[in-house]
Amino acid sequence: MAALSPQPLLSPRPVNFRHDLDLSTEQLHSLLELSHQVKQSRQRFASALKGRYLSLLFEKPSLRTRATFELAIKQLGGDCFTQTGLIAEREPLKDVARNLARWTDAIVARTFTQETIEDLAKWSGIPVINALSDLYHPCQALADIFTLEEHFGGLRGRKLAFVGDGNNVAHSLLLCGARLGMHVAVATPDGYGPKPEIVKEAERLAEESGAQIEIATDPCAAVRGADAVYTDVWASMGQEAEAERRNRIFAPFQVNESLFSQARPGAVFMHCLPAKRGLEVTDAVIESSQSVVLDQAENRLHTQKALLLMLLQ
Repeated sequence: MAALSPQPLLSPRPVNFRHDLDLSTEQLHSLLELSHQVKQSRQRFASALKGRYLSLLFEKPSLRTRATFELAIKQLGGDCFTQTGLIAEREPLKDVARNLARWTDAIVARTFTQETIEDLAKWSGIPVINALSDLYHPCQALADIFTLEEHFGGLRGRKLAFVGDGNNVAHSLLLCGARLGMHVAVATPDGYGPKPEIVKEAERLAEESGAQIEIATDPCAAVRGADAVYTDVWASMGQEAEAERRNRIFAPFQVNESLFSQARPGAVFMHCLPAKRGLEVTDAVIESSQSVVLDQAENRLHTQKALLLMLLQ
């Protein structure tokens, strides 16, 4: 696993967004504020990236990530090209990265491994944005935190319960929530928890912010008193061969009406989508009035605009 190396607290702007901690806590707060501004006034930023061009590289299929990045770039006055397939399939990654750096101003990459993100940043010399890897989903976490801030106002002291697989989404939520003073509870089947080194880093950050981190195997305990209940697919892309076995193991972690009722009154349901309805979540919960999944999807556009502005302006 690549080492987590936060940017200096007072750095004027981030260099890359390889993982969540490439934004300092100060920069994270600034991005949330900028996201509000971007969402309120699209025209104000319509020429902010005029003359800037980005490379979008997608090793994995995508709806929300691809659409929101392409639209964000174009609505900010820039342009992009998108390539699908393995990045280093035809030539060494270092050659791909250095060529793209000669033509474009930044790289957005959705990859199978975090190592690919790190190598793109190493060899390209231009900003690299992690649009999803096996270890992190930092752009999703930005939209999630922004959605919660919109819904609840202040986040300090709020409880976010993540139920299911301790995957890339869980990792990014731990790192973001810990810095914002949130209580983040993650409940997974035994052996499927988040990586210990990421939990350790989240606990360190929580000590600084006054947050709480809870890692458990009891979904009811995790959801009890939560302001937000979050789940994700039980088998991520690349784990399809494990799907049948995972479905059996994770069945007690389904977010259904009974489990969701353990949360606080007024709690919201969250999912990064796409969802396997009837597996990790029931249709009744995801379609309920307390579901904010479409708000999360929309807010990918606004937080990614803010991220692009911070990296490229």
